[in-house]
Formats: sequence, structure tokens, C-alpha cells
Amino acid sequence: MDDFILRLKKALGTECVSTDPSELVAYAYDASGLEGRPRAVVHPLKARDVSVFLALADEARVPVYPRGAGSGLTGGSVPVQEGVVLDLSGMRRILSIEPENLTAVVEPGVVVADLQKAVEKVGLFYPPDPASSDFATIGGTIAECAGGLRAFKYGVTRDYVLSLEAVLPGGVVFRTGSATMKNVTGYDLTRLLVGSEGTLAVITRATLKLIPLPEAAAAALAFFRTEKEAIESVNPIVGAGFHPRALEFIDRNTYDAVCGHEKFDYPLGVEGTLLVEVDGPKCYVGAALDRIVEFLRSGGAFRVVEARDAPSRDELWRFRKAVSPALLSRWAARVNEDICVPRSRLVETFAALHRIGVEQGVEIANFGHLGDGNIHVNILLKTHESAERLHAHEAAVQIFRETVRVGGTLSGEHGIGLTKAPFLDIELGGAELALMRGVKRLFDPHGILNPGKIFPAESQRGRA
Repeated sequence: MDDFILRLKKALGTECVSTDPSELVAYAYDASGLEGRPRAVVHPLKARDVSVFLALADEARVPVYPRGAGSGLTGGSVPVQEGVVLDLSGMRRILSIEPENLTAVVEPGVVVADLQKAVEKVGLFYPPDPASSDFATIGGTIAECAGGLRAFKYGVTRDYVLSLEAVLPGGVVFRTGSATMKNVTGYDLTRLLVGSEGTLAVITRATLKLIPLPEAAAAALAFFRTEKEAIESVNPIVGAGFHPRALEFIDRNTYDAVCGHEKFDYPLGVEGTLLVEVDGPKCYVGAALDRIVEFLRSGGAFRVVEARDAPSRDELWRFRKAVSPALLSRWAARVNEDICVPRSRLVETFAALHRIGVEQGVEIANFGHLGDGNIHVNILLKTHESAERLHAHEAAVQIFRETVRVGGTLSGEHGIGLTKAPFLDIELGGAELALMRGVKRLFDPHGILNPGKIFPAESQRGRA
């Protein structure tokens, strides 16, 4: 490894390669809390740097861990084997914004919120909006196929990636897709790379689809005495033809944590909270919110807070975005899952989540995107003791089995990474896993790209 690092420094320059112990610590973990110390960190500034590095790493069989901002929640960028972290955050140029074509071309280190602000200045809109958008990078969100708060109406990251430039192990640079809105020339390699979690190739450039910026937006926060009423209030809204860009649910445990964490003038005795946001032409938005508020009240909401201007909407979203820090401040740790189920099975799924929590003796807090059935299930731990961790693990297994039973999936937007790899065969059969492993071998025959991610190791089989 020492010889390899010397070769790296010679090929890329000492300023691009770091072995400083204090810097290595910073790259040892992501938002999952899992850790693994790398031997070096490489900071490329252009695609050629990535190509040179991957050629050397593939020849020496050195594990490579692509990384954006480290905001992933499943350990996707954690260097679990001795290897090198490839930090792409320095490649952060917005190369072009083309209003006529409704596209933007960016490097992988561009922060999502920075891109959103840049395109909104010219009247355009990049809809994918993960909760970590203020620091998450485009490359990371492509690798994970991030969804976020507006996915019900606008879709997820894969729906906005038209073309990619990427580098294979061995250093070959290739391109997928095109800058056009239609393209059925050959296999869809673009979509194959989106969501591949850095296991197939390293993305160095992306052409993204944009849409016109909505003229106006308005929101409402509704409080219910029962969880079931809050969940079932979604169906009349959607059934009436409304397509809100956000339908966010918060359960009692989450609500209590947020209200205990920050000051909000909201009522007591709340079992379910629903945040609804609509956008579109001004003439539509006001009338749409009026009707939606009627549906919320008739569905059982005993209080509804309306937000028809930007400052009041920001205040409602401040409440929603306080969820994660509130849970972390109140509990020693949490196991954060992001199952996704058909919307028709939501009430049944929430009932099962409560039952599993009682059976395993663990506290569970749920919030998420009801429009697309994506539930963030948080198994809350009072301590770090192994016995409590064991109960949390068993609860996760039962949650995944119940999710698949009702036609759902283990991950809606966080990816598989390290944390869900042991459970992959709950959802995928032998044939599907064999095909995926075959694709991995085709792109990365020596297995150097993000090893240990997605696929369960032999020692993990049967743990679920």
C-alpha cells in the first residue's frame, strides 16, 4: 500500500493525495455512524484525475470508495476494507445551464441546493429534494437515486438524469445517454448507473433535466387525534385529482420529539400530523389549498395551519426538517430504515410497525412521504448495549419481512449500502441476485469499486 500511495502522488501530484491521519478520520464514516479507516484520500479536480487513479487502483487491486458529502444513511461510502477514499466534492462546477433545452450539465461535487438556486434564477426547477440537499452532492444523489420531499409529484433523481460521463476501473472513460429528452439507442446504461451506489463506475459529469419553475406554492399542516385519520386523509385529496408536491406524515413519537426539541405553538394530544404542499399557477394554488383544507378537516383534522406565503411555508418546513435532529437529541441512537409500500397498504403497515415495536420491546418513531408510500422507520435505542441492539436487529428483520409481504421494498431512497446488505435476500431471489452480481463483475471484474456494499458477504447470509 505504501508503494501504491507513492505512485499515486507521482501520477496525480502530492496536493491531490492525502495520508494525514486527521483527514483520514474525517473520511472514515458517513451519516450511518459506521466507520472504517482508509489508508489515503484522493481529491480529483477533473475526469482525467479519476481515470489515472482508477487505472492505478485496478492494476494494484486496491479498494476504492467513491464519496460525495458523506450524508448517506446506509454506510455507502464507508471504507470497510483497507483502501482509498475518492473524494469527488472538489469537482463542483456547474458547467452549463441551458434554458432552451431545459438542461444543466454539472460535475458530481455540485451541492444539490446550489444547483437548485442557480437554475431558479433563470426560471427553472430541479425537483429532487432530499432532506440533506443543503450539503448532499449531485454525484451522491445519483449514486443513491435520492428521492426526497417532492418525489410524489415530480419523481426521483433517476427521472432527471439524461446522460452521464463515468470512469470504469482500469481508467476507461465512457458516456451514457444523450442531452435529448428521448433516447432508446441501445441498453439504458444511464439508469443502470443511477442507484448503483458507486459499485459499477465513478460518475464525473451529469446532464440533468430541468422543468419550468412553478409560479406559486402553498402549504397546510394538519393535526389529527388518530394516526389512521391522518393517513387516510391522503386518499380523498389524491382521489379528487389533486397532485401535491409534498404529503409528509409525522407520528406521535416523532411529533413529541420535535415539540420537545424546539418551540412550536402546536397542540397537545396529536397522534398524526400531515404536511401538504401544492404548487403551480397562482390562480390554481390558492383554490387548491382551500379544497385540500376542506378534505383535511372532513377527514378528522382538529386544527389546520395554512401557509400561503414563503415565510409561513418556511416555518412549516422548519417543523418537518427538525425531525432528524430532534430524534437524535432525545435518544442514544437510532436504526433508520426507509421502507416503501403501496399506498393502499399504509394503514396496515403502520399497524404492523406498532405491533413489532411492542413485541420486541423497542420504541419506534415513523415519519415519511405518504404520497409515494415511503416510510422512514426509526427504531430508537435508549443505550448502546448489545441486548438492545439485538432487539432492534430483530425488529428490523420483522419490518423488512412485513414490508415485502405487502408488496413493498426494503429501501425507497437510502440505498442498500452496508446496513441493509444482510437483508437483501428477503426481497430478491437467487436469480435476481445472480444477474446483479454478473453486472457487477462485468463493470468491475476485480471488485475494487466500493467492495462490501449492496451484496451480502458469505458470513452475513442467513443473518436475516
